[in-house]
Amino acid sequence: MKRIFTIFISLLFFININSYASETIKVEKQLVGVVGAISGTVKTETRELKIGDKIYLNESIISGAASGTQILLLDQSTFTVGEDSEVVMDTFIYDPETNDGKIVASVKQGSLKVISGLISKKNPDSLTVEVPEGTLGSRGTEFQTMVSKGKTDTLLIGPGKNNTLGMRPGAVLVGNSLGQTLLDNPYSIASMTKNKAPGQAQKITKNQLKKFNKKMKALKVAKLSSGEGKEKRKALKKELRKELKSLGLDKKEIKKIIKTNIQKDKEKKVAIKEKRNKKKKAKAENKKKNKKAKAINKKKNKKKKAKAKNKKKNKKKKAKAKNKKKNKKKKAVKKKSTKKKKKAVKKKSKKKKKKAVKKKSKKKKKKAVKKKPKKKKKKAVKKKPKKKKKKIVKKKPKKKKKKKNKKKKKKKKK
Repeated sequence: MKRIFTIFISLLFFININSYASETIKVEKQLVGVVGAISGTVKTETRELKIGDKIYLNESIISGAASGTQILLLDQSTFTVGEDSEVVMDTFIYDPETNDGKIVASVKQGSLKVISGLISKKNPDSLTVEVPEGTLGSRGTEFQTMVSKGKTDTLLIGPGKNNTLGMRPGAVLVGNSLGQTLLDNPYSIASMTKNKAPGQAQKITKNQLKKFNKKMKALKVAKLSSGEGKEKRKALKKELRKELKSLGLDKKEIKKIIKTNIQKDKEKKVAIKEKRNKKKKAKAENKKKNKKAKAINKKKNKKKKAKAKNKKKNKKKKAKAKNKKKNKKKKAVKKKSTKKKKKAVKKKSKKKKKKAVKKKSKKKKKKAVKKKPKKKKKKAVKKKPKKKKKKIVKKKPKKKKKKKNKKKKKKKKK
């Protein structure tokens, strides 16, 4: 009994494995799109891709250096894989009768450019691209994402709100668990880093746009310099028609789809050319206006400078004139003050002279007054009696003394 039970369990297990294997084979073989263009070496896990090769669900598309590929999906969406990139189609559900479906792709590294097709046209929220830092929700438009180490940059290319094709206004919702940023203006960019909310939408710079274009440069060169003939292109179209027929579409419907796509492409090209021409004209007009404005501004600036210089000169002249007047006034004041001082000095000197003259005259008068009467009195009183007395009394004794003195001197000599 035990042996029978074990055999039964092993049979069930084997049946389950076979059923699971058949399911995975079906999922792996689910067609997603066709390689429309290729440059350099582009591979999957099992094969190297060529133009016209089919792309299946959950296949990793890996492009090398200076390589790239463009995949045409069944709903007419286009996925352009840039150089050094790895992209996986995780989910692709499409009903060609109603255009209902869902597309989920993941970019592990490198760059992916997406032009949305019929699925997004019916429901803009049905196309999402997963990146290491978050998710990108397409809103029926054309956008490009570039994944590098720890950072993802997303660029909205178009169409804008007022597009000439009458298409739904394009937008991309850049988001993660920490926040969201909506890109709704053409050529606006937002960045995401790990463990941070997406940055604000900003207008792309020339250097950033060069980096985005560089990732797709190899494929553009391949398209321009491809040596493929018309036969290969016809074969590609046939394969696409076969795929569309297998989905249950008639020839008329296929032709309509192709014509509409061609018309859209033409209209887009015409619109792009018109926009470019308008921009060129606007730039030329702006340059002319700027030149005229610059010339006018130069003239105005020259006039302003000349006026400013004249004002400065006039101010200097006025200042000089004022200084001259002040100097003249100062000189006049000094002269007056010097004259007054001189007059005062002269007056003082005159007064001093007068005082000195008066004093001298007073002294002289006093001397004259005092001396004259004294002399007269002396002469009158003293002269007559003294002369008589001296002559009589004094002359004789003086002579005797002299003689005595002479005698004493002689004695001493001896």
